[in-house]
Amino acid sequence: MRKLYLAILLVASVCATAQKTELVKYGDFDQWVVREIKESGIIGGKTTTIYAVGPTDTIRENKAFVYGKNGNPWTVSNAYAVVAGVKKGSCSVRPEKRGNGYCARMEVMLEKVKALGIINKTVIAGGSVFAGRTIEPITSTDDPYRNIDYGVPFTSRPTALMFDYKALISDDQTITSTKDNSVKTIPGHDECAAFLLLQKRWEDADGNIHALRVGTAYERFSKTQKDWVNGYTIPVKYGDITADKDYKSYMGLGKLMRAMNSKGKIVPIIEEGWAKPDEKPTHMILSFSCGIYEAFVGHEGNVFWVDNVKMVY
Repeated sequence: MRKLYLAILLVASVCATAQKTELVKYGDFDQWVVREIKESGIIGGKTTTIYAVGPTDTIRENKAFVYGKNGNPWTVSNAYAVVAGVKKGSCSVRPEKRGNGYCARMEVMLEKVKALGIINKTVIAGGSVFAGRTIEPITSTDDPYRNIDYGVPFTSRPTALMFDYKALISDDQTITSTKDNSVKTIPGHDECAAFLLLQKRWEDADGNIHALRVGTAYERFSKTQKDWVNGYTIPVKYGDITADKDYKSYMGLGKLMRAMNSKGKIVPIIEEGWAKPDEKPTHMILSFSCGIYEAFVGHEGNVFWVDNVKMVY
């Protein structure tokens, strides 16, 4: 009888400490919006297919896509651009078949757009999926961050970020820069990245957005992983993590991120410090990317596959 009682206690203890996981909406990447963009005749006039994460739909029209509808947190680095009157679609993120469903495939690509006397651009385009909104159409490549509203409202306190992934990462210790519209090879090693940043945000009377960093889950992947790793977890660490043994400088404050204020203007997010460990967040920035560098810099051919994004509690 005593053994039975101890066994019941053990089972109850295991159940009490069992993890609870919650799929981020559309985070199984089984639903996608297919967008068919008719490009300007002066650059060939072809129809380019680009994608957005769910719900399932097909849009055969050159029009701006409105992210953030119906509680969908996801946006992607794909974009419909109208630069100097020239219409073009850019696609560095796409669905890829996985079993009975799909996953998100992100890659670093070299994009070229040339129209004599109007536009002549060559850029590195790195694929990413993230929580927030891209405000379309893109009208300039001078400041690629001015159209991005990073983060979505979020008030929970997960213990970890969970997802499935695989990666193709070059061993070459060089990267490509196209910042000044010329292709240059420079020293550097590109990697894939996944991170969840929890923030407590507020806006001042002038429309500036301020934030404290509440929680951080951040990892970079530097080597090829050919087979799927399922249920990979990155712990969320709360408060000031600078003294943590796993802390890296890229996990710190003040990343180049912006958000839309109450006046409808995209402004920098000013991270002023670390929140107390028991603070409750107001927003999350969740991102998966096939490159770690700023816009127009990266290693062409790197690929990052992600699926089944969940929060662990």
